[in-house]
Amino acid sequence: MSGLHVLLTVAGTRYVVPAASVLHMESYSESTPVPGAAPFVVGLVQIRGRVVPVIDLRARFGLPAIEPTLDSRVVVVQVGNRTVGLLADSAREVVNIAPDNFKPPPEVVGGQGAGFVDAVTQLDKKLVLRLDLVSVTSDGRAQGDDHGEQRL
Repeated sequence: MSGLHVLLTVAGTRYVVPAASVLHMESYSESTPVPGAAPFVVGLVQIRGRVVPVIDLRARFGLPAIEPTLDSRVVVVQVGNRTVGLLADSAREVVNIAPDNFKPPPEVVGGQGAGFVDAVTQLDKKLVLRLDLVSVTSDGRAQGDDHGEQRL
């Protein structure tokens, strides 16, 4: 298993996602809203000829919204057979973290955090949370059923 991860920030907290799941990172300015989509889905964007739903990680985590900045990025990830964009406050760095450096999150984070974080480690004397991409990108209507999750 590779130790390469994409480092992103949301509201000052640092998160990582496995680089093997990341297709690309793009600047973000706006998206096309989709009626009836989950509240955390800000809309659709076209990236490299592909239409991709975008999840606002701030909204997904229950944080206050902000206007996009020059640092805002859409991190396009492949989760199973789904391609989804994750809107982060910033994402520009790839870091190497050995898989055995990750530890399970404290129970209050794992249980109360809706399962969005599956591991924690320290990088440059600061904590980094690893996102569980399946939980973050699921709409919660059909756990484990890719057909239901496709409705994002």
